[in-house]
Amino acid sequence: MTLVLRGLGTAVPATVMTQEEALRVARVLCCRTPEQNTWVPLMYSNTGIGRRNLVLPRELVDDVLHDTRESDSIFLPSDRPDDPGPTTGQRMDVYAQEAGRLALLAAGPALVESGFSPSAVTHLVTVSCTGFIAPGVDLTLIEGMGLPRTVQRINIGFMACHGAVNGLRVASALTGSEPGAVVMLCAVELCSLHYHYGWDPQRIVANAIFADGAAAAIGAADGPSGGWCLKATGSCILPDCADAMSWSVGDHGFEMTLSRRVPQLIRDNLRPWLSEWLGQFGLDLKSVASWALHPGGPRILEAVEEALGLRREVSADSRAVFEEHGNMSSPTLLFILDRLIRNEAPRPCVALGFGPGLAAEAALFV
Repeated sequence: MTLVLRGLGTAVPATVMTQEEALRVARVLCCRTPEQNTWVPLMYSNTGIGRRNLVLPRELVDDVLHDTRESDSIFLPSDRPDDPGPTTGQRMDVYAQEAGRLALLAAGPALVESGFSPSAVTHLVTVSCTGFIAPGVDLTLIEGMGLPRTVQRINIGFMACHGAVNGLRVASALTGSEPGAVVMLCAVELCSLHYHYGWDPQRIVANAIFADGAAAAIGAADGPSGGWCLKATGSCILPDCADAMSWSVGDHGFEMTLSRRVPQLIRDNLRPWLSEWLGQFGLDLKSVASWALHPGGPRILEAVEEALGLRREVSADSRAVFEEHGNMSSPTLLFILDRLIRNEAPRPCVALGFGPGLAAEAALFV
């Protein structure tokens, strides 16, 4: 593989919601009984999230918190006790309006940092699992950034939290096969559009942790001395885990299933595969100098640390991103890599994420 990261950019939407506000919103939209009102704080209090950013307007959050209707949003709850929220079509309308705008906010700084002009970009890889529209984010980036209309496009969809690793793999394949290629990779997710209304413990856990964000990377076959180079990527579908994590299209948003078994499945299966994979490059777990661990949730981070025998401080940057932004799905790993690079973290570095399957995806940087 031949991919050197030449520029990174991150962006979050303007609306900020604290976790305390998120709990109050959940009580309005999800709880129907006194017992549920008692249980839901436990789902929010132990996340480790301080605040999140949402593409939905602040006026909507205030309406839900204060029982007003000033925003006139389709996301406002009705008086029906079984209100499922907006239809998937209505949620996708918001995705179509907002996803490209947020992607542009991340891609602009990445391109400036890379030193490349827009006309130099030969390939565009977009990653998203929270919306579908064509033409979509790729066309918005081409027109908004002034990229060549001949840029070659690849869209990666529905790969969830490890989607950025899949995007990096594609970008590396492109620069490896075409040494003159300059690849723009952009991951954007609007998880808030799929907020679940009503009582469903698994989906309320998703409500409690997911957020919106975008991140972009510019890669080429070479770069300045000392640049972060993607040496390899690896993938493993963990055994007997197909029902542990899923992501499907429902009538009222995309629906996530997240089993309580996920942390234990990671503890049982991650180390043997990752050790074998690193061994192909003459490395072992102790050889890894830094880690970019996707914070799917606090229990998933803890499971990875236990499985690999890592000290808690090793995941400090992952926890910081999670505390400041929540789980933004696919852009999150790029946010963590951006922090590591700017903090001059040592290498080799392994980026690791999990997604439906249950699948583990890894990227090795040297």
